Amino acid sequence: MSTFRNRPKDNYIHEADWKSLYVLTEHWKSDMAFYNEDLKFLHHLIDKYFMWISKKDNIDMVREIEVSLIDTDKKCDSLVKRIDTHLHHLAELIDNPFAYDSHTFRTEHEQLEDEIADFVKQFRTNRKEVFAITEHVIDGEEMIKRLGLTRA
Repeated sequence: MSTFRNRPKDNYIHEADWKSLYVLTEHWKSDMAFYNEDLKFLHHLIDKYFMWISKKDNIDMVREIEVSLIDTDKKCDSLVKRIDTHLHHLAELIDNPFAYDSHTFRTEHEQLEDEIADFVKQFRTNRKEVFAITEHVIDGEEMIKRLGLTRA
């Protein structure tokens, strides 16, 4: 399975058999389902903790993160649809090697892999930002409690 991960730009995609590419694509589909669930969790964090923010700078940061998360959601949904289409093309190739152009398929596979890698980078950046601002809000809330500034 390590050969799936060794590509920045080697020839694996052009040399792998259809079944190996199918397994890899199924892994992508599973990974995207995980990212989709994690995005829901990140939205939940924003909804839960950011109502406590009072500083305008922090509100603006949260807005930026929310916009970025919405963009990431859209990319995730788009990639899931494209992976499903890709799996359909691959199934056709496995059943009938002449059903779909194999060179076109392999190029599509390479592009999809690159876009998934870009998505993962964006997702991780968003996740770090959400956790950082959440930590900031929680720490601020703790400070208010320690100073006795909470309402009784």
